[in-house]
Amino acid sequence: MRFEAPILLVGNGPVSAETLALVPPFVGKIVAADGGANVAATLGLTVEAVIGDLDSVTPESRHRNGENIVLVSEQDTTDFEKCLHLIEAPLTIGIGFLGGRLDHELAALNALVKFATQKVVLIGERDLVFLCPKRLEMGLPTGTRVSLFPMGPVLGLRSAGLEYALDGLEMAPGAGIGTSNKASAKVQLIEVATGPLLVILSRRHIAAAIAAIEMAASDT
Repeated sequence: MRFEAPILLVGNGPVSAETLALVPPFVGKIVAADGGANVAATLGLTVEAVIGDLDSVTPESRHRNGENIVLVSEQDTTDFEKCLHLIEAPLTIGIGFLGGRLDHELAALNALVKFATQKVVLIGERDLVFLCPKRLEMGLPTGTRVSLFPMGPVLGLRSAGLEYALDGLEMAPGAGIGTSNKASAKVQLIEVATGPLLVILSRRHIAAAIAAIEMAASDT
């Protein structure tokens, strides 16, 4: 399922009107992950497809979406993973994947690592999160919180423009992490040699985050 422009992917978690209002300038088509079809309907959104095992889709949503439903019945992956497996887009912005059930949220973060070659930003009711590319250059206001969380061993870190430098640090779950760092200059640079590292920002910096991800994609 190929899209030429960034898309919005709707999950089955909580989504406020304020969260949805952040998204329109950055996406075109809309896809729902299983029960995200119910959420999309509540928000007044029309979706191009509903992807999943359909265990959370209401009869009303099934009827409404009809031919747009893509059934993937296997149970070895989450509905979010099923979507990422089938979707090809320059950028996927996901809402409804953060802030609900903790196990679902952790599974969504795991999927960011599992599908590391895809550009995905998840937006919650307070923060946004994405997987750090090998080289990330951002233009955040000085003093902005920049939190970094390793999803595995992370080596070869280098940074500029952060209050707490990352050079030479080794991060890993159960060991060193990088929450509550801050931007100390107009441009922030993070480089990662190996390992999965999540970048967590306030969602109000969505434009800067997307610009940085798109720049990183064009450099690869």
